[in-house]
Parts: sequence; C-alpha cells; structure tokens
Amino acid sequence: MNVLIVGGSGGIGGAILQALCTDAKVSSIHATYHATTPTFSHHKLSWYELDPCSDSQIKSLLNRVGQLNWCINAVGMLHDAQHGPEKTVQRFDTEFFNINMQVNVTPTLLLAKYINANFKGVAGAVFATVSAKVGSISDNQLGGWVSYRASKAALNMSLKTIAIEWQRKMPNVCVASLHPGTTDTELSKPFQSNVPAEKLFSPAKTASLLIDVIETLTPALSGRFWSWDGSELPW
Repeated sequence: MNVLIVGGSGGIGGAILQALCTDAKVSSIHATYHATTPTFSHHKLSWYELDPCSDSQIKSLLNRVGQLNWCINAVGMLHDAQHGPEKTVQRFDTEFFNINMQVNVTPTLLLAKYINANFKGVAGAVFATVSAKVGSISDNQLGGWVSYRASKAALNMSLKTIAIEWQRKMPNVCVASLHPGTTDTELSKPFQSNVPAEKLFSPAKTASLLIDVIETLTPALSGRFWSWDGSELPW
C-alpha cells in the first residue's frame, strides 16, 4: 500500500506514521509537516513541508505523491498560545473561531478537491480524517468549546457531503471520520486532569486502534463517523 499522512509530525499523525513503517503491507509513506523538519526517518518514508490550508500546496503535493491506497488527515487544533476552548459563548472570539474553522476543516476539503487521480484504479481506497466526538451534534450534552465543536461538526458535514458525491464519482473510496479518544498529545495536555487514566491513550495506542478501524473500512461503509473502538458514532 501507498499511504499519505497529512500532519505526520503531530502526536497522532506521527504515531500512525511510525506504526505503518513497520507494517509489511505498506510499501511507501508520504507524510507532511508544517514548519519544523521532523527527525524521524525510515526507508519507506518521504517528508514534505506543507501548509495544509494552501490550495496550491495541496495540489502540488498530490501531483507528486502518485497513486494512494490511504489518505489520512491528522491536522487539527483545539487551542493556541492566546486562546483556549470557550467554556461559555460569552468568551466567543471571532479570530479564534475563524482559525478553528480554517485549520480543522480546510485541509480535508482541499485534499478531496485534488485527490481524484491518486485514487483512480485503487480498490478499497480510504480517505479518512481525524475528527472528534465533540463534533457530534446529537451527542452534545455539555455545551461549551464553541469554536472547536463547531469546526469539528463542519468537518463531519464536509466528510459526509464528500462521501455522497464520491458514491457516484469515486465508488471505490471509503470516506471516514475518526474519533481518536483522548490522546496524550500537546493538543489535549491542558485538559487531561479530569480524564481517567484508563481513558487517556498514548499516541501509539491511539494509532494502533485507528489503524485497526481503517483496515475494516470498505466503500460500502463510506460516509460514517467511527470511534477508536470501531463503534459508529452519531453525527
């Protein structure tokens, strides 16, 4: 298999990348980073610097990597140096909201825009994005985290819409939204204090669980939202 991991220098993306390097079924891995060149290397692995919100850079990347079996987008944000997730709508900040929407939604749409040729002739291809359970509208019982929730809900709607279109245009592809659980990464670190130890996964464990889920996906299952344990989540 040939695999593209966008956000391969992040916590979850990097762990998926390292796990696939040891998978005999995988022959090549293309992975992206945003700013700092990663130190991890492997003979199967090629690194690419990428702004995942750049239309021209996504187009150029997909022209370079060739045929793909899996495309996994692990790019995402929850907070930055100036802002954390809002506990109340009174803390809503327009700039922070727009950044969430751009980072959490745009890369998936740009990848879908240009990836047609990469999946052509590939049986059982997978187009997956790491989302979050808090993006489920029907599961929302707590409120808060307005910008993050809204951006992940928008991401999920984008994936569902892509799946419907591709049922006609690329029926060989399974489109999937993935919930990784709470993983011990920089994204979740400020919010881990109330997470039971057994529900805080290492990046390696999360990667293993998500790969297990991806390996079960077929085009007949396209357009669904999956949890790390293989259960289907409500939109």
